[in-house]
Amino acid sequence: MVDEKALSRRALGMWAAKSKVDTTIFSPEYRNHQEPIAKGGAGSVDLATWVEIVEANHEAFPDLKVEILAQIGEGDRVSTYWRFTGTQLGSYLGQPPSGRAVDWTGIQIDRFENGLIAESWVVWDFHSQLVELGLSKDF
Repeated sequence: MVDEKALSRRALGMWAAKSKVDTTIFSPEYRNHQEPIAKGGAGSVDLATWVEIVEANHEAFPDLKVEILAQIGEGDRVSTYWRFTGTQLGSYLGQPPSGRAVDWTGIQIDRFENGLIAESWVVWDFHSQLVELGLSKDF
């Protein structure tokens, strides 16, 4: 039996600094729906693009930490409330390293199919991240 909560935690843990991306826990047809997308804009990305985004974040935030705050599983879905903290020491969204600390939260809902993550919906606090990086004013 697959521990879906553990797989969701592993998927989120791949964002942490120095972690390895393990695509074997995802369906080959995996779709990640982000609001906003971590590379800019909004919409959905496939597995290969998701891997590129995660690896770019490793470079931008080489000390990024992932904390799981809460998790609920029901049926074929797992919802995880998470917190990311780190320092922008590399280029991010076309912006040079700022050396600023960031702290943001989000929620990811993973849908499972045949023991693999088939789809994820992610909503995260992009505004707070931009304010902390000095890229947006806090209103």
